[in-house]
Amino acid sequence: MRSSKAHCLGFLLGFLLFLQCKAEARYTFVVEETPYTRLCSTKNILTVNGQFPGPTLYVHKGDTITVDVYNKAKYNITIHWHGVKQPRFPWSDGPEYITQCPIQPGAKFSQKVIFSTEEGTLWWHAHSDWSRATVHGAIVIYPKKDSSYPFPKPDAEVPIILGEWWKKPIMEVYHEMLRSGGDPNISDAYTINGQPGDLHPCSKQDTFKLKVEQGKTYLLRIINAAMQDLLFFSIAKHSLTVVATDASYTKPLTRDIITISPGQTIDVLLKANQNPDHYYMAGRVYSSALGVVYDNTTTTAVVEYFGNYTPTSPPPLPQLPYYNDTSASVNFTGSLRSLASKEYPINVPKDITNRFVYTISVNSFPCPNNSCAGSNGTRLAASVNNISFVNPSIDILQAYYYGINGVFGTRLPSFPPYIFNFTADVLPLNLETPKHGTEVKVLKYNSTVELVFQGTNLLAGTDHPMHLHGYSFYVVGWGLGNFDIKKDPLNFNLVDPPLQNTIAVPKNGWTAIRFRANNPGVWFMHCHIDRHLSWGMDTAFIVRNGAPPNTQLLAPPPDMPPC
Repeated sequence: MRSSKAHCLGFLLGFLLFLQCKAEARYTFVVEETPYTRLCSTKNILTVNGQFPGPTLYVHKGDTITVDVYNKAKYNITIHWHGVKQPRFPWSDGPEYITQCPIQPGAKFSQKVIFSTEEGTLWWHAHSDWSRATVHGAIVIYPKKDSSYPFPKPDAEVPIILGEWWKKPIMEVYHEMLRSGGDPNISDAYTINGQPGDLHPCSKQDTFKLKVEQGKTYLLRIINAAMQDLLFFSIAKHSLTVVATDASYTKPLTRDIITISPGQTIDVLLKANQNPDHYYMAGRVYSSALGVVYDNTTTTAVVEYFGNYTPTSPPPLPQLPYYNDTSASVNFTGSLRSLASKEYPINVPKDITNRFVYTISVNSFPCPNNSCAGSNGTRLAASVNNISFVNPSIDILQAYYYGINGVFGTRLPSFPPYIFNFTADVLPLNLETPKHGTEVKVLKYNSTVELVFQGTNLLAGTDHPMHLHGYSFYVVGWGLGNFDIKKDPLNFNLVDPPLQNTIAVPKNGWTAIRFRANNPGVWFMHCHIDRHLSWGMDTAFIVRNGAPPNTQLLAPPPDMPPC
């Protein structure tokens, strides 16, 4: 009898442990205003749980979690899980008026976050207006519990979040841009983990410090959460070895300097192999557009070795490229390669169903009496294939799911409606004005897509970090100038292209991506420079259901925010 009771008790305990392991982790995000002091002045900023940057989420590959988002702020809010594919469940993806209406002040939304193939570093951020300036944080996705990294286990891991800080409230900056029709005010500082660094007033005491021990290796999970700019990043007298980008492993790539786009994540190994001392890590803008003002400040943090020594004062600064060094930027980005090993295989689509070419442009609309602050008195805009996206009054996902007509169109051109020398130094003014529209592209389930982003020199040629929700894609090619549909595909990398969710299309250049449309739902695609997004450089894909039930869009949760 005792043996039987013990057996039953052991079975019960084991079953309860199984249920506990299978239970989804649950987190609480409270969005609220919190006073923060930077650059000698204090202002209220939007935060999650009072933290800036916000809390880091730690998960394992394949986990599912629930995040209860409470909006205690005075603005609408949404939260996006950047780079998380959310298979068959776009309802929690987050972009306002694309997959949901915003969470209104005083309301709550429980967001299920479904991790699948991602492994490495991603991040979460607000996806409404410009709230993401301060509402963001890291997501660390460990390998499955019975797996390990494809590189030697580091001695420590540290998120490094690059951001921007304005002395003015960010919503004032945003609304002033909309009112004037011109460029927004530039930021007053870049930040590393929320701090501007030693080179700024009233900042030295709180500068972020990374303490290291000589001979050890550190995994830096770098995230560019900046609103408007690509950034160069380096650590004085140290090299960085890239091992992953956008939660996908890469072949090791050792560089003194990396370029990271807004929205992108890069995992690097830092070997503490220098003499014990203090060394600056630093970030500075890469800005390629002619005549566009930019924040020319440098943000710093300090790498401090343990030990007894007198540190160099000030610490040595790394030599970062000049602000408009396009060669330094594209040479780094173009050197990334997928690991593509037996343990981490890739599957680049070869037989292509859909081929698209999308021009991505900065444009303008005329203003009465040339009264706006854009070029020649116009209102600045942006477009994809000459359509400047307009947010609908209800979200596209809801309209698609319930068959509500009149919310969106499906006539986004597959190719540029006007063919011209896209990257010429001088272009006719009549090409600068796009059309307004809420147009998307519909894809059959499991179809394959090759999409070429073609930058243009309309108004101001510049880099465009393009991000696709719900998918990672293979970056199979890139180049400067106009894409040659006959010659350039011959040089596509179909062997080990990097797998990314955000890619910087170079100034007056092109980038080609491929992916398989095997995630049904509505998925946003946009430039991750927020002024370009606000001006209309965005669209969406609708991926239809497959035939088997496990290839179909899941039903919405009961607490979707009302429109």
